Amino acid sequence: MIKIIRLLFFLVFFFFCFSCCKEKKHEKTNNHRNKINIDHTIFNHINDSHEWHIAGTYDHGIVFSLPVFLWNRNNNGLEIFFSSRFSCKKKVVIGKHGYYKMFNGRIYTTNSRGTLYLDKKGIPKNDKPLDFSITKNVISLFISFFLLCYIFIRMKYSYENNQTKWNLGILMEFLIVFIRDEIAIPNMGNKYKIYLPFLLTSFFFILTNNLMGMIPGFPNITGNINITFVLATATFLITNINATKSYWKHTFCMTGVPVGIKFLLAPIEFLGIFIRPLTLCIRLFANITAGHIIILSFICLIFIFKNFFIAGFSIIFGFFISLLEIMVAFLQAFIFTTLSALLIGMSVKNYENETH
Repeated sequence: MIKIIRLLFFLVFFFFCFSCCKEKKHEKTNNHRNKINIDHTIFNHINDSHEWHIAGTYDHGIVFSLPVFLWNRNNNGLEIFFSSRFSCKKKVVIGKHGYYKMFNGRIYTTNSRGTLYLDKKGIPKNDKPLDFSITKNVISLFISFFLLCYIFIRMKYSYENNQTKWNLGILMEFLIVFIRDEIAIPNMGNKYKIYLPFLLTSFFFILTNNLMGMIPGFPNITGNINITFVLATATFLITNINATKSYWKHTFCMTGVPVGIKFLLAPIEFLGIFIRPLTLCIRLFANITAGHIIILSFICLIFIFKNFFIAGFSIIFGFFISLLEIMVAFLQAFIFTTLSALLIGMSVKNYENETH
């Protein structure tokens, strides 16, 4: 097992080294050596895109073009084509209802020449069509969805005499029991059965996509602020929709507190209703994104200094960070689930029947 893990991490770092070695098409006149664009390499891996770059360069590598679905609001027309059309020489896609050009990963409507009108900050002023494209993050979401469905369906049919002999099923059963006994019941009490499916879904969804993000070529799903925002919004809605009258009374009209202090605490408590779920979003996004940036930064040092000692330093510390990322993958799934259970448990609790 240890040999397999070592081989896996060797392949991971080999892929990163290979993918970071991307040559520029244009050379500066006073410098004939190719240089690596570090920020472009790192953020290209982190950000979502309309094509899935697996390995190599974009010109000589494994790149899958994904379907693009646009709704042109000016002409009220639907455009369907593949993202590879943006890679042509003109880089202007001629659609049925207009012309389109991609700039920094976003699609804008243009004229036949592909003119973009930039403001002082370098942001195009052109109109943007409604983009319903299937990006690499969407594809990865489908993969994780079918993977989780397969695992749990197989786990269900692997039981014989209330026991499963499937090794992965044993691990999954341990995690389910742990979430029920150590997270749901302590925070929610007798009401845990209602919210346990949501907690299990959140935990395994985050854990699966955290681990998939470490596989070479897979996108960084949980490092996308939109994904974490949706997860936090689900916690926010469940918390406030199911909140009891006792919770709202305890939040805005605290017993045993002077009236003047209540007027000071009420706005703070109101903001806390929104801030607490928002911290779930930012915490998950920041921790997962930071790990990927650190690993890629270490690998890019090899191509900046082109030194044997720097290469050894980068590989050793990058390997250490990768091991740490595995722990972070489980830890962040655990933290998000625990804090969600805590927030929901606070809202469904009956404070009036509490004995002090």
